[in-house]
Amino acid sequence: MRSFFKELSQCRQAALSEAIGTFILVFAGTGAVMVNTISNGAVTHLGISFVFGSIVASLIYTVSHISGAHFNPAVTLAFWNSGFFPKHQVLPYILAQLVGASAASALLLVSLGSVANLGATVPLNGNWLQSLVLETVLSFILMFVIFGSGLDRRAPVGFAGLAIGLTVGVEAAFMGPITGASMNPARSFGPAFVGGIWQHHWVYWVAPILGAQLAAVIYRHLSNGFRDFKSYR
Repeated sequence: MRSFFKELSQCRQAALSEAIGTFILVFAGTGAVMVNTISNGAVTHLGISFVFGSIVASLIYTVSHISGAHFNPAVTLAFWNSGFFPKHQVLPYILAQLVGASAASALLLVSLGSVANLGATVPLNGNWLQSLVLETVLSFILMFVIFGSGLDRRAPVGFAGLAIGLTVGVEAAFMGPITGASMNPARSFGPAFVGGIWQHHWVYWVAPILGAQLAAVIYRHLSNGFRDFKSYR
């Protein structure tokens, strides 16, 4: 019984960490998109990409020891399907991520107003098939880097946050104008939910989850059935 309550407490701490981390990610990242519009481009597209990448890197170093620093339902599901995350924590994590993202978008709406669609991700010119393919590839790359830098025991120690943050920033830089470079259902859900912007929103769930699962399949082969991985927690 004591171990049950200890596990419950740890799950609550981890879920709260995920909510706060996702809040910060969406507040900073989509906030940069909105401020860029308000300031007539002062932040710039590359600046927005830098904000997304650097905040992800910072958050990984800040809370990875508490929750694993997912901040992304696609990442949580990939970890679970790969055997590195307990099933009973999947739903609390995803709910926490969605709540954190929605809270950030709500605060941005109150603070900055309804500008730039609150940083919502929508396919360029409504081309959902293009965005579906590209978001799948982007999410594959991101999850591939997460597995290789964050879980593989053969990787250099201490560089996971930097590698993952750089990946997010680079992908946002070269593909953001086409798809929004979400790679994260929670990041897309917050602005969509608060702003009521649901145009092709399903793409930003299906593609990241599919891409992350494909990365899990590929990296399983590269790591001898994950035997080269360190334990999740």
